[in-house]
Amino acid sequence: MHAWKPGFTALAVAMALTAWSGMSSATEQGEQRREARDVRQDTRQDSRHTKQDCRAANQKSNASCRHDKRETKQGGRQTARDIKY
Repeated sequence: MHAWKPGFTALAVAMALTAWSGMSSATEQGEQRREARDVRQDTRQDSRHTKQDCRAANQKSNASCRHDKRETKQGGRQTARDIKY
């Protein structure tokens, strides 16, 4: 049997640790992307309800209701960016 050389063993351990830390980083990024996607999807629903409520109340013009919807969506996008980055 051949004896392991200390340099080779240290190199193998370093490579294994690097691979493991890269996987945990990728997992964390994946979780952040999923969370950001969920926020954007929820925001889409919220913005639809905002516009529907605005139009049902008949308080504003259709253009104003669209603007409210747009602002709601933009706020959700920013929240998703804050989570992701």
